[in-house]
Amino acid sequence: MASTTKGHEQVPPGEPMTIGQHMLDKGAQMMQSLKPIKQMNQHVCTFAMYSHDMSRQIETHHYVTRVNQDFLQCAVYDSDESNGRLIGVEYILSDRIFESLPQEEQKLWHSHAHEIKSGLWVNPRVPEMVIRPELENLTKTYGKFWCTWQTDRGDKLPIGPPSLMMSPQPVDLGIVKIGLVKKRDDKYNLSTDTMKTVRTDLSEPTRLNPMADYWVKHGKGFAIDVDDVEMKKIAPFP
Repeated sequence: MASTTKGHEQVPPGEPMTIGQHMLDKGAQMMQSLKPIKQMNQHVCTFAMYSHDMSRQIETHHYVTRVNQDFLQCAVYDSDESNGRLIGVEYILSDRIFESLPQEEQKLWHSHAHEIKSGLWVNPRVPEMVIRPELENLTKTYGKFWCTWQTDRGDKLPIGPPSLMMSPQPVDLGIVKIGLVKKRDDKYNLSTDTMKTVRTDLSEPTRLNPMADYWVKHGKGFAIDVDDVEMKKIAPFP
């Protein structure tokens, strides 16, 4: 089956949905609770970079569920349109919880302080004064973002192992391309530079953990490979 194109966006190969499928989906939606999805109460637009190739930068759309004051979980899409593709998942921890992780685990996480204070992290169409208390919390958090579908390289399906993503940082490799930011700002009629100015007094962690944003100090990213391993088998029943 050939893939189809909507605008400049490639959609997965497959036949169009039938009327029967639409009716089934609508009926299921009316009868099922879909409780986990209904807990998503924030939309965040920001940018991310591949840990193994920092030159690849993407705009991301996080649909956020706050589980408690120390833990959030996000479904990540490549756009906020109805045909947006689910490209990964990000988990977000408070600095208190992050500090309790083993150092080898901390290497996989990135800080959010710069991303937020620089105005790159936005909640589209939500006034800054409304979201301000949440930003105060989020500047002191760390995230782990796995990308499972590399749509930026033209993949029509989720191919290969997941890729670890990193957050923008105030260093050469961590600066988001001007064109990407302008495109986002124009879409939502906002100014990243203005938000950066009004966010200068947002608090940050007392000490950014040196194991987070590991690539900044060590120049090394992380890539996942797939290995064949011996399968653990279930013992036969007596």
